[in-house]
Amino acid sequence: MLSNESLHSPAFSRSNSQASVDSTSMEDFLREIESIKENSIGHVGGQEEQIPAEVKPVDEGELEAEWLQDVGLSTLISGDEEEDGKALLSTLTRTQAAAVKKRYNTYTQTMRKKNKQSVRDVRDIFGVSESSPGDTCDNHPAQLDGTQEEKELPGVIKTSGSLPDDASLNSTTLSDGSQDEEGSFAVPRSGPVSILETIPALPVHSNGSPDPGQSVQSAMSDDDYLKKNIPPETEELSFEVSYSEMVTEAPKRSKFKKSNFKKEDYALTKFIVQKTRFGLTEAGDLSAEDMKKIRHLSLIELTAFFDAFGIQLKRNKTEKVKGRDNGIFGVPLTVLLDSDRKKDPGVKVPLVLQKFFEKVEESGLESEGIFRLSGCTAKVKQYREELDAKFNADKFKWDRMCHREAAVMLKAFFRELPTSLFPVEYIPAFITLMERGPHIKVQFQALHLMVMALPDANRDTAQALMTFFNKVIANESKNRMSIWNISTIMAPNLFFSRSKHSDYEELQLANTAAHIIRLMLKYQKILWKVPSFLITQVRRMNEATMLLKKQLPSVKKLLRRKTIEREVISPKTSKVLQKSPSSRRMSDVPEGVIRVHAPLLSKVSMAIQLTSHTKAKDILAKFQYENSHGSSECIKIQNQRLYEIGGNIGQHCLDPDAYVLDVYHVNPQAEWVIKPQPSF
Repeated sequence: MLSNESLHSPAFSRSNSQASVDSTSMEDFLREIESIKENSIGHVGGQEEQIPAEVKPVDEGELEAEWLQDVGLSTLISGDEEEDGKALLSTLTRTQAAAVKKRYNTYTQTMRKKNKQSVRDVRDIFGVSESSPGDTCDNHPAQLDGTQEEKELPGVIKTSGSLPDDASLNSTTLSDGSQDEEGSFAVPRSGPVSILETIPALPVHSNGSPDPGQSVQSAMSDDDYLKKNIPPETEELSFEVSYSEMVTEAPKRSKFKKSNFKKEDYALTKFIVQKTRFGLTEAGDLSAEDMKKIRHLSLIELTAFFDAFGIQLKRNKTEKVKGRDNGIFGVPLTVLLDSDRKKDPGVKVPLVLQKFFEKVEESGLESEGIFRLSGCTAKVKQYREELDAKFNADKFKWDRMCHREAAVMLKAFFRELPTSLFPVEYIPAFITLMERGPHIKVQFQALHLMVMALPDANRDTAQALMTFFNKVIANESKNRMSIWNISTIMAPNLFFSRSKHSDYEELQLANTAAHIIRLMLKYQKILWKVPSFLITQVRRMNEATMLLKKQLPSVKKLLRRKTIEREVISPKTSKVLQKSPSSRRMSDVPEGVIRVHAPLLSKVSMAIQLTSHTKAKDILAKFQYENSHGSSECIKIQNQRLYEIGGNIGQHCLDPDAYVLDVYHVNPQAEWVIKPQPSF
């Protein structure tokens, strides 16, 4: 936290490239810091108060080793053979592969200097020869800066041989029916080859659609909840193309418009997110296993994104503090959720936090300065102790707590987590990004990837928190809590560091954290949508994993050249195999027809003939019509959604506007089930 000296604000210049708080908001921030100090009772969640730690010199090898573990590539360190790691590597785009190589190179060089262990060369991992600087990333710059941190990176996933002129690139070698509109085969060379060369490289602009030129059907925008008379700038936002590829391919940094930040939230750009024929996907629409892969890919993509600007994403190791094993305050979110799921197996947000939301919503949404108030210190202390002792046993008397104490406890809950809700170690990178003044769209893309890289518990809790705060902001005319006030007050509670920083660094951290929260609140409706390019990579990762598991141990590292050539030269044979009964999960169902199961409805199964116009909501409507004999069935169907399960995805709850034939073409081996959509 801030030192006493830092409570006196130094000269802090306002600029177009830094979201600066005004004097009123700075007063809110300083008041919040004073409140934190006053309410501190010498412990954090029952533990001794943490003394700010000196920032230790960064060990680059340890930093990169931690990064490799965080992105699911710990096998590069251990040397173990593991399908998931190989499958992940096989899906990387050029910029993502360059980011992995850069970290792995740093790690290996550091380990060699320490003489700790023998490590594999990067060429053993990626199966490529050292290339000249001009060949790096297919001649696309690795950064947007004038200087490059690494002028000689090994070449990124390239084919080493040409394909026959009549070779079809539309039929995949990984799954039946999945198509690759810009894909290419990586043909093995003579000599040792890595597993990367046995799997088609992921197209940079692929979204999994068999027809990338299909027109947009509809759009969804973020809510403009303040309804100002001045219309905000509107801009289209695409989730189909890798963000790091987009910024890397931009010819000049000057083409990014600089943002002129203003206090009023309506001055922020209004984004229109285009729906493809696959619809939009929420984080909660995917299985836990697939979301784990999304997290790994998002962190790689976020790192590559900052690399494009010549910015190091993470400059210090993650602060790790052991939390308590029981109680409420100072307990990790995952521990709280494990306890809560004994009562409600489907809960995603800690129950105690949901109770705090309810108490404020009951009578505090119109209370002036609800999150500025500190409440009665004696009562707050008493409630904290009682919650720790009685909440899990359902013996705490909630009717005694008023909305003011609930608001204070909510802030304390987040402030006393063992680690902050959001990764404070990324703040320096965001500060640098904003100092360079890119358009707000670039900032949103970085934030979007950071949110996707959060652990499930943090992301779900953050989404519930931002939804709650937007309810508070909707009553701004009465409670005087604007998006700016909420962001400034909550910054030291949601982003905190136990390391020592200078006064100026502390103010920069708080200022940037407040701006990030402001963006989260503004773009609440679109921030939790999973970029479609990441979903495509997950599908290919699952396909690659299935392929690797089918291979015999003796041929696990490569597919023989003759096998690849035979599949490429005989596309007709491949297509026949794709459509053969043995390649489809439902051999009794004709091509273009799916059998949809609805185990909870009276009409439990139905064959549906798909057309190019069939949407998920049309199938739901058909089941509703067939089950409309009883009123209870009509009500029941309203909660149901169509899922694709299996094939190249674990589980995917489809957007009602998704065109099912397009999804079927991408994942023909899926099963189709109608069932309730879980909620928080």
